[in-house]
Amino acid sequence: MNNLTTFSLCGLIMLLGLVAKNGILIVDFANHLKSKGLPLTQVLVEAGKERLRPIIMTTFAMILGMLPLALSQSPGSELKNGMAWIIIGGLTSSFFLTLLIVPCVYMVVDNLKTKFSHNKQHE
Repeated sequence: MNNLTTFSLCGLIMLLGLVAKNGILIVDFANHLKSKGLPLTQVLVEAGKERLRPIIMTTFAMILGMLPLALSQSPGSELKNGMAWIIIGGLTSSFFLTLLIVPCVYMVVDNLKTKFSHNKQHE
């Protein structure tokens, strides 16, 4: 079993930043559309459609950029291979999860926010 190296931990931190950026892209655009008065489901669908291209571009650019590092067999490359595989695996899984989980959580939080603000108005 391989231990996490310093490079792998740096890759994990980079991965967290990229995944957060992808989520922020969707949420920011959804907030922008919501401020225009569109219904929530339409907001989430439009935000996903509009931000899909930038998310795909950054995700696949990073994956393709990490492939040479991940597949390298040169001396000393075993230290950096872990970082590349963490980024490749994390971006691949987070790509799908970002497009599914972020809108779902946004909808749940928005519904809770609406419910609590509605309850406070009736008190």
